[in-house]
Amino acid sequence: MAAFKTLDDLPQDLSGKVALVRVDLNLPMQEGRASDVTRVEAVKPTILELSGRGAKVLLLAHFGRPKGQRHSTMSTSMVQGDAERVLDREIMFIPEVMGPVVEQAVGILGDGDIGLLDNVRFWPGEEANDPDFAKGIAAVGDFYVNDAFSAAHRAHASTEGLAHVLPAYAGRAMEAELKALDSALGNPETPVAAVVGGAKVSSKLDVLTHLVTKVQHLIIGGGMANTFLAARGVDVGKSLCEHDLTETANRIMDEADHAGCTVHLPYDVVVAKEFAANPPSARTCNVHEVADDEMILDIGPQATEALADVLKTCRTLVWNGPLGAFETPPFDTATVALAKTAAALTQDGSLTSVAGGGDTVAALAQAGVTQDFTYISTAGGAFLEWMEGKELPGVAALTN
Repeated sequence: MAAFKTLDDLPQDLSGKVALVRVDLNLPMQEGRASDVTRVEAVKPTILELSGRGAKVLLLAHFGRPKGQRHSTMSTSMVQGDAERVLDREIMFIPEVMGPVVEQAVGILGDGDIGLLDNVRFWPGEEANDPDFAKGIAAVGDFYVNDAFSAAHRAHASTEGLAHVLPAYAGRAMEAELKALDSALGNPETPVAAVVGGAKVSSKLDVLTHLVTKVQHLIIGGGMANTFLAARGVDVGKSLCEHDLTETANRIMDEADHAGCTVHLPYDVVVAKEFAANPPSARTCNVHEVADDEMILDIGPQATEALADVLKTCRTLVWNGPLGAFETPPFDTATVALAKTAAALTQDGSLTSVAGGGDTVAALAQAGVTQDFTYISTAGGAFLEWMEGKELPGVAALTN
């Protein structure tokens, strides 16, 4: 892994210094209050450490997609109260990101105080990664900290540009994420298994193509597995299936064979005639026994047990996407069972397990194992692009 500086590389006493800290405060809202403050919890250690070491901490964040226009409903002031509750600290809201208003606010803030700048996406220079805009923001800062891995796949002024203007460091959440990702695919202990689920092959083509060159076992679940089964000549009935991508699926399986990667597809499945909770038509059958009016909605118990045996032979696991329609019982059974196996192996010390993506986080929470994996990333797009093997601009800027 390329070297990057962390908070450990800063002087212990930061009194009189101004830290510009990029965080992710794009919180889901309900009735004017955040319904989930996980992202604030993630950056809390960085903010409080910098504050505790005497720095004036200025938080940079986006909120929604204002496309370079001011919208009162997308001001970061909307999440100020939620951030104050999580941090248990007062935060000064600053309705600009640069210029006299910010300079005046920095003059008012004392050492260790925290300020929240307005939505950085109100300015077109943010998404354009305008160097002059980055310099304008940087004018009040002494150093820059990026603690927003979830936005690291964007080459924006606050995620990438600032790292070229000020001394740049990874925050604690970013540091943990990069170390976890390196242990999963950068420099992993082998054998490595990857679980890739979800509805469509088309949304994860780049992920699958990259992973077959990186892992020894590729476990495919969700609606994606149906496309691969169809490519192998299995009649999948009325299951969700991208029949136009069967040639692509065959190409991926050929590339896997060439790379020494075993692709695991289910040989028994749970099917139903209607997609509903606990339908009377639900049954388990061999993949070659799916009727024309049935749809595959989960992996069967025999295949699940076989996959558990595969994980027991591995040292590293990367997981993105559920194995079945996990939101609807009983089609969460395989996901929950395999997640519990992975969690137990992790707790035994025999497996390093890294998972990420919105559906994945929800599925692992449903299985009750979020505390038992080595690392669970809350980043969506950035985690997916990392799994595709792409360089993330926000990360690259920290390591250059």
